[in-house]
Amino acid sequence: MTETPLHGLRVLDTATLFAGPLAATLLGDFGAEVLKIEHPTKPDPSRGHGPSKDGIGLWWKVLGRNKRTLTLDLSKAGGRATFLRLAATADVVIENFRPGTLEKWDLGWPELSAVNPRLVLTRVTGFGQFGPYAHRPGFGTLAEAMSGFAAITGEPDAPPVLPPFGLADSIAGLATAYAVMTALAARERTGEGQVVDMALIEPILTVLGPQPTWYDQLGHVQERTGNRSANNAPRNTYRTADGTWVAVSTSAQSVAERVMHLVGRPELVDEPWFATGAQRAAHSDVLDAAVGSWIAARTRTDVLAAFEKAEAAIAPIQDVRDVMADPQYQALDTVTTVDDPELGPLRMQNVLFRLSSTPGAIRWAGRPHGADTDEILTELGLSKAELTALRAEGAL
Repeated sequence: MTETPLHGLRVLDTATLFAGPLAATLLGDFGAEVLKIEHPTKPDPSRGHGPSKDGIGLWWKVLGRNKRTLTLDLSKAGGRATFLRLAATADVVIENFRPGTLEKWDLGWPELSAVNPRLVLTRVTGFGQFGPYAHRPGFGTLAEAMSGFAAITGEPDAPPVLPPFGLADSIAGLATAYAVMTALAARERTGEGQVVDMALIEPILTVLGPQPTWYDQLGHVQERTGNRSANNAPRNTYRTADGTWVAVSTSAQSVAERVMHLVGRPELVDEPWFATGAQRAAHSDVLDAAVGSWIAARTRTDVLAAFEKAEAAIAPIQDVRDVMADPQYQALDTVTTVDDPELGPLRMQNVLFRLSSTPGAIRWAGRPHGADTDEILTELGLSKAELTALRAEGAL
């Protein structure tokens, strides 16, 4: 098998729910050795989030993939000493305790860098390591609210809308994996590790686009527009004759023109206001009526075929059942099958991207709590007597 791009990289994942663990998962997907460290009696809550089968949490099977699991109580003297021994062998530590918690256990950056100057300590919190909110409990929902995301999501005359999944956490997980790789690239030049400070409230603000610059320069505050866009039209969801939904986008002028010809309203293309996306957006009622009435008279199959023939941008509104059967996702193997000792064949999202020479892979799904504790610590050099003593202390 081709050597993976992150082969030889060791990551200690001590984080929970969900950004930090997701970053570790992404690193593990491309070959990093990830050791998932959980409290002996309080495992990562993701093991109990969402639906389960036979008492086994399915979310954990995805989030915990490609990780070996061990238990360790970092607040115990033996747990602290063992963690320092592990950190001495690692390249990356990912944690999401409240600021000051590692320091309370004498496991802050001074202690960790002393045993391993090349270590990258990655700290993921709601609000960052400093500032007036640093010590508040932080979750993705708060980041979605504070960042401006909820304020622009939903219909204009309806309440702000929060996403029904971990959006801010997922964005921060992607950003954290990037931050780790950036710090490791710097280490190649300097020979020294450093601290990564990732706040959940920041990556989601980045993906919201130029809102701060608009406000700074123009005093412009983006408002809720539902499925419409202030930058182009027609752009909306439309119901078909057979009761399904499709989404249409016309970010390119040429596509907008093709759509109007397709739906039998070519005269609208000649309107002076049709020349720019912003002006089209100001006439969304007219354009939505033209496109919506045409789509409403046809089945989804006919609508999709006609748009494809016209080279106009459209997609069906799909739920997970449609996603699993979608031929494009099938061609990409986006949802792949993993053999799991506990549940048998499992389908889950594949690795995030494809590399032509050194691809990633899902080697196994999330393992039971502490399943690899003895193996990992024996590899570290701990004797049976030391393991027994740690258990007696409650550190394992």
